[in-house]
Amino acid sequence: MGAQLRVYKRRIKSVTATKKITKAMEMIAASRIVKAQRKVAASSPYASELTRAVTAVATGSVTKHPLTTEVENATRAAVLLVTSDRGLAGGYSSNAIKAGERLTERLTAEGKEVVTYVVGRKGVAYYGFRGRKVDESWTGFTDNPSYADAKAVAAPLIEAVTKETAEGGVDELHIVFTEFVSMMTQTPIDRRLLPLSLEADQQTEENEKKGEILPLYDFEPSSEDVLDALLPRYVESRIYNALLQSAASEHAARRRAMKSATDNAEDLIKSLTRLANAARQADITQEISEIVGGASALADATAGSD
Repeated sequence: MGAQLRVYKRRIKSVTATKKITKAMEMIAASRIVKAQRKVAASSPYASELTRAVTAVATGSVTKHPLTTEVENATRAAVLLVTSDRGLAGGYSSNAIKAGERLTERLTAEGKEVVTYVVGRKGVAYYGFRGRKVDESWTGFTDNPSYADAKAVAAPLIEAVTKETAEGGVDELHIVFTEFVSMMTQTPIDRRLLPLSLEADQQTEENEKKGEILPLYDFEPSSEDVLDALLPRYVESRIYNALLQSAASEHAARRRAMKSATDNAEDLIKSLTRLANAARQADITQEISEIVGGASALADATAGSD
């Protein structure tokens, strides 16, 4: 039984060390969530107002701009998938990947060729392991993205949208990311960023229902030049906001996963401690029995000699 007690003690020591690590990671993730939430709150008004401005320009212009015109019989669509660089975040990355797979299946069913772009090592590893092509990928900044990172991601996507499909371009741009709803809820979603025509129509209908009228604009030098200047910034701002929401979601998922791991470690330590106490008690009981048995045998031997 002494050997069994040593095994329990070693396991308790090991689990205690793991608990300290998971508790530290939980606290780090909790502190980073606050910073990520502030960044999301700071970027959302700019992204919303820029989207409103682009929508107004698109609806107020008769220019057939490639970034706002719905393509009939679209044949190629770009999908940007946002995952994490690191693990230990529960189902955060796997849920985003599943959402991306559902979107890919839907677009494929519509007869569109899907061109995949991936942010985060988890997504890159997923596609690499399955031997599936990724046109471009970015890693190393998912937990703390900057606007420069968003611009780097947006550049090839904007270029792909402005090209003809025969030259390797795409007709649509979609993004899959994890929306930060609350500390306990993070939802993987997909959104179509380009073209804007459907979004513009929906916005116009909503404004009409609310009694709002979008202002009329005069374009200098031309509406096409204004769209050329606004739409890349629109794509960058939406991608930046998606990266920030994904970062906040990643930290929240990691904090929740580490809290669960810490709680499980505490339960395991309690269970092992009970087993160790039982083993120690058994050892003591056995030692007492051996002493009593020895004393009884010695007494019997002494009585026999007399």
